[in-house]
Amino acid sequence: MKALVMTGVKKMEVQTDYPKPTPKPNEVLIHTAYAGICGTDKGLYNGLPGSADAVPPIVLGHENSGVVAAVGSAVTGFKPGDRVSIDPNIYCHNCFYCRTSRPEFCEHLDAVGVTRDGGFEEFFTAPAEVVYHIPDNVSLKAAAVIEPISCAMHAIDLLELHPYQNALIIGAGFEGILMGQILQSSGVREVTMAARNQKKLDMLHDKFGFQVVNNKTHPEDIKAESYDIVIEAVGLAATQEQAVEAARRGGQVLMFGVGNPDSTFTINSYKIFQKQLKIQGSFINPYTFEDSIGLLQSGDVDPLPLMSHELDLSEVEDFVSGKLTGVTKAIVKVGGENA
Repeated sequence: MKALVMTGVKKMEVQTDYPKPTPKPNEVLIHTAYAGICGTDKGLYNGLPGSADAVPPIVLGHENSGVVAAVGSAVTGFKPGDRVSIDPNIYCHNCFYCRTSRPEFCEHLDAVGVTRDGGFEEFFTAPAEVVYHIPDNVSLKAAAVIEPISCAMHAIDLLELHPYQNALIIGAGFEGILMGQILQSSGVREVTMAARNQKKLDMLHDKFGFQVVNNKTHPEDIKAESYDIVIEAVGLAATQEQAVEAARRGGQVLMFGVGNPDSTFTINSYKIFQKQLKIQGSFINPYTFEDSIGLLQSGDVDPLPLMSHELDLSEVEDFVSGKLTGVTKAIVKVGGENA
């Protein structure tokens, strides 16, 4: 079968004779329809860690949808022909964190498309426990990004939300826009998106009804101490510092953007005290897949207008290497809707 194999740091190759996997008793064999490309894939390609380390040779692709091709002997909830999406994170259920209801910190985390082969190939396997049926009104293309929706959903779950609140999201990448849609569906009073691309900001205002601020030409429009919720979705020191400044008294700051592992930013500890700020991180997506499927089914979250590039396997390296620019969300068509 055809697979895009990461053979080393900054090395990928399309192989046409890659062995087709056979499902173990508790596994499902999935014919890949679409696979999203995540910023984490860029990091893994460049030798950085994701939720776990990816050791070449490995097939990446942890945002996936497809159709069940076969099931293992112990699987009862799925059958060939079922349309599915896959939560890539496989928890051990036995470590300290799993046993204290914090599986995102699992000490033995396994992940489809990170520690085991993922969706940048025609067929892949996953334990049945992380495979989810998708509703008839959700396309396989939309279902491929349930995983990033679930990461956004976990982040929003960590916040305390009220209808009086206004929210600022710094960074209009795919995850930032998803979080904006989820906040709107959760009933907060107003969501403002701050970014540097005016064309994208105009689209976000017209399509989703966000208030918008150009953080390049008019950064002064982000007033200090003005927002109940501030989400930093860039991962740069300058925007992290801006997020803390923008939060009002009693506010919440969510640091969602993934920075360089060695980067730091300056913070005024007195302002944390004075404003009684809550500063929160967010890591992966524990148990938010069903909610994310519901958001797609209801239409409260619509990722399709954000999919700016549809690629084939041979084009993925152009994206993860940085040659392909201007991308809001890239998705790989493997088998497509007819998988």
